[in-house]
Amino acid sequence: MNVVDKIINKYKSNKDLYIGEKITISEHMIQTAMLAEQNNSSKPLVCASLLHDYGHFIVDDPDLMVSKLLNGKHEDLAYDFLKDYFKPEVVEPIKLHVMAKRYLCRNKSYRNLLSEASKISLELQGGIMNDEEAKKFTSLKFHKEAIMLRKYDDDGKEPNIEIKKIDDYQNLIISQLIKSAI
Repeated sequence: MNVVDKIINKYKSNKDLYIGEKITISEHMIQTAMLAEQNNSSKPLVCASLLHDYGHFIVDDPDLMVSKLLNGKHEDLAYDFLKDYFKPEVVEPIKLHVMAKRYLCRNKSYRNLLSEASKISLELQGGIMNDEEAKKFTSLKFHKEAIMLRKYDDDGKEPNIEIKKIDDYQNLIISQLIKSAI
């Protein structure tokens, strides 16, 4: 089975609710990609939005991690798995999307918009960035894309809305593979 089929099968077989939300992890990631599309984002950013929480598919029990107050580092798990297959424009924003949340939370009005589950995970992920961390983050090449991804991520948690199927993204996923993965 190739990596594209493996990814699509994970979406189809995973029925776990997104931690603390009323939608599945798959629904959340598809909604996030749809928001990126609606905002005319680049293909790599749409693909990053689609795959940003893929690490939750890799963690055995994401809810257990939260209940034990552990950070599963889902962004690193996703990056480590996906980096051998996808372009840097796809995987780098995925790796940075948690840092983007920590950065954006420096703004209290942004922080107040987070879901309760996202506020809890913020603390597990290191809390609000300090000035030195923020300076380092904003010096990274893909920090702007990570911020855009993060905003789509925050809004992609609506229950009971019509969304695309993962199969609708197959061509996009294929188009973002590095040549050696094709």
